[in-house]
Amino acid sequence: MALVRILVDGYSLLHSWPELAPGRAPHSAAARDALIRRLTLYQDASGIPVTVFFDGAGRQPGRPTASSSTMVEVLYSRKGQTADQMIERAVHRFGPYGEVLAVTDDHAERETVISLGGSAASCWNFIVEIENALAELGDDIKHHNRREQHKFQRRKQAADGSK
Repeated sequence: MALVRILVDGYSLLHSWPELAPGRAPHSAAARDALIRRLTLYQDASGIPVTVFFDGAGRQPGRPTASSSTMVEVLYSRKGQTADQMIERAVHRFGPYGEVLAVTDDHAERETVISLGGSAASCWNFIVEIENALAELGDDIKHHNRREQHKFQRRKQAADGSK
């Protein structure tokens, strides 16, 4: 079954990835923004939709409840609800469409996701996956640009030779 969506416990991932926003608290807006930017790059590289969930109790006014579909989907839990509950519900709803991967360092949550038919990954394993995918994309872009540069140079030489 193909992976149809990656569900990320945002604060769990931020706590495991302090290098993402050095000097920033994991619960800060700057750290969340850095995470969303990196997940958007990963989504673009992998082609797999990503939803990141944040516990939203005490959410400040002006914080979005969701972002556009061209970027990573960002959801905040309501008062009395947790990001874990939202992830479990999403696993249940996406299950019929294919495999769903939940990313969290909460062992109990990973077990729950697996019992619901989803897959689970630790934050560290997912960070490694992101970094590898982005490095591979960078290499692909570099090779593509070199090929295009060589094509351009050959065309230019051919045009200069025909004068």
